[in-house]
Amino acid sequence: MNVLDAEFVKGFMRMADDGWKQGWHERNGGNLSYRIRPEEVESVREELCPGAWKPIGTSVPKLGGEYFLVTGSGKFMRNVTVKPADSFCIIELDQAGDNYRICWGLVNGGRPTSELPTHLMNHEVKFTATGGKHRVIYHAHPANTIALTFVLPLTDEAFTRELWEMATECPVVFPDGIGVVPWMVPGGRDIAVATSELMKKYDVAIWAHHGMFCSGEDFDLTFGLMHTVEKSAEILVKVRSMQDYKRQTITPDDFRHLAKDFGVKLPEKFLFEK
Repeated sequence: MNVLDAEFVKGFMRMADDGWKQGWHERNGGNLSYRIRPEEVESVREELCPGAWKPIGTSVPKLGGEYFLVTGSGKFMRNVTVKPADSFCIIELDQAGDNYRICWGLVNGGRPTSELPTHLMNHEVKFTATGGKHRVIYHAHPANTIALTFVLPLTDEAFTRELWEMATECPVVFPDGIGVVPWMVPGGRDIAVATSELMKKYDVAIWAHHGMFCSGEDFDLTFGLMHTVEKSAEILVKVRSMQDYKRQTITPDDFRHLAKDFGVKLPEKFLFEK
């Protein structure tokens, strides 16, 4: 099968395009990766042409031998659907999880996203935490979420509670809460480690003054998670723009009733009295 005819590749391209249309990917901002299922790899095996091994920059032994779809460093999300073979690639990891090689794509040269270490470390964390169910890691620059990192305390508690209050569906969509990484230089090992530590507890991590990372089982759920967080952030930005206090809101006991009715468990650390 031609790589571009594969359903998992079409889903990857659609998600990248959806993020571009939301305005989350200015220029070459943001990146996306997907851990490919074995049967999906086999379906395009004849199209793969492995290159030279290169160091990942970190070690992810639990992902040894896995294949990933990954956007390219310096590539534009808006071009994923119009110049796919130039914009992203399929990579294979060696059995030790120390090196990768490009097997398809980036036909005009280049390398996977500079944040590949962060993606793969988070894939490894979520592989362990979810028993392999999570396959997508998505990083984007949604404006309202970023704006809140300048005015809210950079704590998991502050962001989770404020965003839960903005839309009733939020504690159902991300019941574990949201993690926050203070500003750090992107693309390096330090921010990769900090993000992966948060991903042990959450499916969402916000990078202060930069953007958001989300993890999920498939493209729809992962995109929907980021979309929900960003819509909640937009509502909060509008509320704070109208006045500096809320006349009414969802209370801790309201959240507890919601959790009971929807069958979710909400950590008590987010249900504090204000």
